Amino acid sequence: MAQMINRGAELIRINAAKKCLEYSTDGGRFWRNRYSFTSSVGDIEDLTENGNEILATTSKGLYYSTDEGRFWRRR
Repeated sequence: MAQMINRGAELIRINAAKKCLEYSTDGGRFWRNRYSFTSSVGDIEDLTENGNEILATTSKGLYYSTDEGRFWRRR
């Protein structure tokens, strides 16, 4: 798994210091917050792609997103 993935026109990365996912549409020059992880999801550790989904391994288990990381569900 990875700390950053490429989803077409976007790069999506883990920002462990801020406990969030960030995205960039300009090749990584500028990053915006996409999702701040909550205590129910835990700390995000790794990302990977699975077709139309993004999978995230967190300190509380495996989660998936079908909307580029805006909303997460437990797998």
